[in-house]
Amino acid sequence: MSTPDIVDRLTESFLLASQAHHQAFVDAGGADAEWPLWYAEFMHEDLNGLLEANMTRSELCYLLVSADREMRLLAPGSEWHAYYARFFADRYL
Repeated sequence: MSTPDIVDRLTESFLLASQAHHQAFVDAGGADAEWPLWYAEFMHEDLNGLLEANMTRSELCYLLVSADREMRLLAPGSEWHAYYARFFADRYL
């Protein structure tokens, strides 16, 4: 699979996770202060498979927080799921 195809799949994976997270926290209006933990658990296998990586959930939490901080600093207002996809691709592909 080509890098652009993987980035597209990563973007889709983050979008699907976002929808599942919102459903899981619908009573809180999607608010979840510990969102990196939830995403790491939900996306662990998928991201490792797409990136042919062996990240632990702890590493994934760290990377999710890093992606979030970088995006807020360098690209506020970006579509976060596409930004995160590129963030992970840049590190693993």
